[in-house]
Amino acid sequence: MTVAIYHNPACGTSRNALALIRATGVEPQVIEYLQTPPGRAELERLIARMGIAPRALLRRKGTPYEELGLDDETLDDDALVEAMLAHPILINRPIVTTPAAALLCRPSERVLELLGPLPRDFTKEDGEIVRARPA
Repeated sequence: MTVAIYHNPACGTSRNALALIRATGVEPQVIEYLQTPPGRAELERLIARMGIAPRALLRRKGTPYEELGLDDETLDDDALVEAMLAHPILINRPIVTTPAAALLCRPSERVLELLGPLPRDFTKEDGEIVRARPA
């Protein structure tokens, strides 16, 4: 199965999601989206595949969200996509894709909704344990 993760190595949730993917036995394509940002078509495709509105993909913490006035509820989807294209740090992460689906994996263990159960327990960076479940 082809799996890709839109990853920010500075983000603990993203690092945990990547490690969880690998713990399932899959080596994903890692896309460091701050270095290689998605274009408009790719970003819109990801949003559509996740079945969410662009606003649901916006990251607030550690971004220019407030400075850009993105809390303005009158901004349309196109304006929000434009903001994410101009400032990729606004794109929340990690996004994990498979041939069947795409998902914003917050918390990181949401990745298991795409990949199935872990073969063994997994310990996240903060010490939290994600328990393996039978298939």
